[in-house]
Amino acid sequence: MRILVMSDTHGDAAALRRALLAQPKAEVVIHLGDGQEDLDQVRFSFSDRTFLRVRGNCDWGSSLPTVGEYKAEGARIFYTHGHAYGVKSGDETIISAARERKADILLFGHTHQSREDYEDGLYIMNPGRLSGWEPSYGVIDITPQGIVLNVVRLP
Repeated sequence: MRILVMSDTHGDAAALRRALLAQPKAEVVIHLGDGQEDLDQVRFSFSDRTFLRVRGNCDWGSSLPTVGEYKAEGARIFYTHGHAYGVKSGDETIISAARERKADILLFGHTHQSREDYEDGLYIMNPGRLSGWEPSYGVIDITPQGIVLNVVRLP
C-alpha cells in the first residue's frame, strides 16, 4: 500500500494537485494541516482515494480534529499537524504521544522541514511543506517486507 503525506500547502492548491497526480498509486492521502481549503478544492477530482486530514494552526475556524489515527496493512499511524506538541522546540512530546498510542508511524508537519527517521521501532516523517521554495511531500510504502518512508521534492 502506498500513502501520500502532505502538509502546509498554505493556499497552493496547484502544488497539492501536482503531488496527487505525481503519485497515482497512492491509495490513501494524509494532509497534516495548514491547507484544509486547498484540499477541499481538489479532493473531489480524486474520488478513488481515501483522504484523511487534521487541522493546522493556520486552518482558522476549522472543525477538523487536531490528531488522527489510521491502521494500514497492520501498521498503526498517528498523525497531527504538530503545533499542539511544540514540534518547533523539539520532538520529545510528539514522540511520547505516538508511543503512548502504540503507533508504528508518526506523521507531523508545522516546521516546514522535511524529515524521515527511524527510532526504536517508530518511523517518523515530516513531509516538509508543499508551498513555497523547494516544496516536498512524503510517500510511505507498506509491504509485507516492511515500511519505507521517502520525502520527495515536487518538481
